[in-house]
Amino acid sequence: MSRRLATALAAGTLVLLTLLGLATPATAAVSTQQKLSVLSSWTQTSASSYNAWNSARLNKAPWTEYGFDWSTDYCSSSPDNPLGFTFNLSCYRHDFGYRNHKAMGIFPANKSRLDSAFYADLKRVCATYNSVVRPACYSLAWTYYQAVSIFGSVAAVQQADLDRAARMKADAERRAAVRG
Repeated sequence: MSRRLATALAAGTLVLLTLLGLATPATAAVSTQQKLSVLSSWTQTSASSYNAWNSARLNKAPWTEYGFDWSTDYCSSSPDNPLGFTFNLSCYRHDFGYRNHKAMGIFPANKSRLDSAFYADLKRVCATYNSVVRPACYSLAWTYYQAVSIFGSVAAVQQADLDRAARMKADAERRAAVRG
């Protein structure tokens, strides 16, 4: 077994045991490879990756030795919860990915995946809303994704994008009320 694979398996096992409450990451010194492994596992497109990151976010103390940057400005200057859709935690995880990958010097090689994980998170948020307003949420999710993908920040979201989604949402709600 290669050293890289062994290190990745060890870090993955540590993350799993920690999530199960059977170990804490602070039980041993953290290597760069372990930090990279955990960082990667928390910034994938899957719901399980999001859930593992969110669990750690809610209980940061055991992860202190990893030296992660947990700071965030959420969705920058764009609304954190546009039209009532809760995008704030998706933006938080995106900030986490950007800041920590930059700190590790591996951002350029990971930017596309981080942006894809952001979009996957936003779509999971949208999937929780009523099917009547869901298309407006998906439209905003696409707009937010395009802003980070092209410009590196959701600050590029324009008021016109928010207005278009608001019209979509209002029209859909009106149609549903008439049918109702």
